[in-house]
Amino acid sequence: MEKKLIKEETAVSTSRKSFNKKILMQACQDALYKLNPKVQVRNPVMFIVLIGSLLTTGFVLRDIFQGGENIYFTMQITVWLWFTVLFANFAEAIAEGRGKAQAQALRQTRTQTQAKKIVKNKPQVVEAASLRKGDVVLVEPGDIIPSDGDVIEGMATVDESAVTGESAPVIRESGGDKSSVTGGTRVLSDWIKVEVTANPGETFLDRMISLVEGAKRQKTPNEIALTILLVGLTIVFLVAVATVYPYASYSGVSISITTLVALLVCLIPTTIGGLLSAIGIAGMDRLLKRNVLAMSGRAVEAAGDVDVLLLDKTGTITLGNRMATEFIPATGILVEELADAAQMASLADETPEGRSIVVLAKQKYNLRERDLTKLEAEFVPFSAHTRMSGVNLKDTMIRKGSVDAIQKYARERGNELPDNVKSACEIIAKSGGTPLVVVEGSKVMGAIHLKDVIKGGIKERFRDLRQMGIKTVMITGDNPLTAAAIAAEAGVDDFMAEATPEGKLALIREYQERGMLVAMTGDGTNDAPALAQADVGVAMNSGTQAAKEAGNMVDLDSNPTKLIEIVEIGKQLLMTRGSLTTFSIANDVAKYFAIIPALFSVAYPAFGVFNIMRLATPQSAILSAVIFNALIIIALVPLALRGVKYQPLGADVILRRNLIIYGLGGLVAPFLGIKLIDMLLVVLHLSL
Repeated sequence: MEKKLIKEETAVSTSRKSFNKKILMQACQDALYKLNPKVQVRNPVMFIVLIGSLLTTGFVLRDIFQGGENIYFTMQITVWLWFTVLFANFAEAIAEGRGKAQAQALRQTRTQTQAKKIVKNKPQVVEAASLRKGDVVLVEPGDIIPSDGDVIEGMATVDESAVTGESAPVIRESGGDKSSVTGGTRVLSDWIKVEVTANPGETFLDRMISLVEGAKRQKTPNEIALTILLVGLTIVFLVAVATVYPYASYSGVSISITTLVALLVCLIPTTIGGLLSAIGIAGMDRLLKRNVLAMSGRAVEAAGDVDVLLLDKTGTITLGNRMATEFIPATGILVEELADAAQMASLADETPEGRSIVVLAKQKYNLRERDLTKLEAEFVPFSAHTRMSGVNLKDTMIRKGSVDAIQKYARERGNELPDNVKSACEIIAKSGGTPLVVVEGSKVMGAIHLKDVIKGGIKERFRDLRQMGIKTVMITGDNPLTAAAIAAEAGVDDFMAEATPEGKLALIREYQERGMLVAMTGDGTNDAPALAQADVGVAMNSGTQAAKEAGNMVDLDSNPTKLIEIVEIGKQLLMTRGSLTTFSIANDVAKYFAIIPALFSVAYPAFGVFNIMRLATPQSAILSAVIFNALIIIALVPLALRGVKYQPLGADVILRRNLIIYGLGGLVAPFLGIKLIDMLLVVLHLSL
């Protein structure tokens, strides 16, 4: 069993590598398959290049059988035109291939899975594929959970590495927000009864397999708009090139159809046209590498345009549990005495708060190694009725609890809370913390300051988001006073206290009515309406089925802070597309200086002044431009897949940066590249 688990985890890990031999080999095959006109027409720019390649191939075949003086030149142009199409297809196939490899690894997790279906209160072994919504199955240690569902009885540790890639097991139990389980994961210990919530073909794993296969990705609105722009430019250049032939004939200039095809291919935006699909698919793949499943490319793109982030306080902005940070003794009590009593009352308290009290006493006052047997300690667990916990010793009793509970406890024993303890508790509450009071016998020892600990670095991340023009809003069920204190410490722009499902939904709609795009995270059924309303709704994989179905992304790690990374990846996608579009349009300028003089300098010597690259011959100029046009696509494939490095900069700074790096780079690179290729062709005598 362990070997099989390791094999599955290795398959998932391998599929996430950017390049490996298997993916590259499959991409080569897919690049050829995409030459099918029915497939290629989805990319109009490269479809034009394909038609040109077929046309020049016909001329090569004609010249072979009938003889032609330019057969060698036509053959070279044809070869590089085919390479241009294939390289563009290869870029898209590489991006899709990583998703397909992940999908194949996921399929292995459900192969020949069997289920123990409960029939008349007894388990009956059936094929997992036969399960229907509403069926109940028993899952025991070592069993694969056969389908998506909700735990209705029992509790178990579950290995979700086959889906999430994370080796640490998680707890799944009936009731609450930890009851949802995913088909294809494995129970490690104990047992659970699961009610199936999806029919075959509709499970989360099925949707995940379908979505990670990039071929089924739908184009986003911005991508469609850019495609329309590229098609428009292609049509303009197609008309312009078509008019060159009659004009040249009228002027007595001999121009072959092959040369005109080469001119068209070099002038239309082939670089961005060849990489556009790969950029979009790679954006989804980058999310997948961070264990975030995007239900659509539209969601990834929307993340890049987000104006407002709604973040839950607990587990996102704070560590998730309140921690003891300070002991405040009552008048006449030493702080060491308070720490000693607080630690004794917390030794059996397994809550994070209780453990933090024990740790604080150890670290600050070196209190450790208690002989509980000698002390005859009898621990009193926390009770919702008394709102206290503590310990009974042979000579005294120690209790710790809420201010009201301890005040009542002390009064029953003829004592009151000292004024300095009351004052300390009020200060703690106003600062957003939680005060606990400790009493030994009838003597009030002092207060413990519990506070939400802000995650390290979170304030700096909010500052970066603010620089990008993104507003951050903390969502919490705390009272306004506590919420305000935590919001100020964390550095968020705004907060919503005492949040309800209706309140979250209303807040999102309010921002959207102002024309803003909103992103939020959630894991409970009560978050589902807001997740569905948000432009980017990130559901936690550990959350309920309702939350996962409402969101348009699922975080397989169930880490709420991932929302910040999602926004960064979305912006990286938009930056990559903008950068490569700038580069593509800019590098066309150099091609004009290569091909236009080559076409007309013989008949019109004055055009020779535009041959600033001093290319050897007209044939060499045209061939160099075509070769550069093909090679630049394959050279930019890694950048398209990896993405332009993200930096939290404003829109004006990014535009200026793109113009300097990719605009100027796109202008200069072809001049250098085409000249070097021309020199190489001359040396190898390939331009004759």
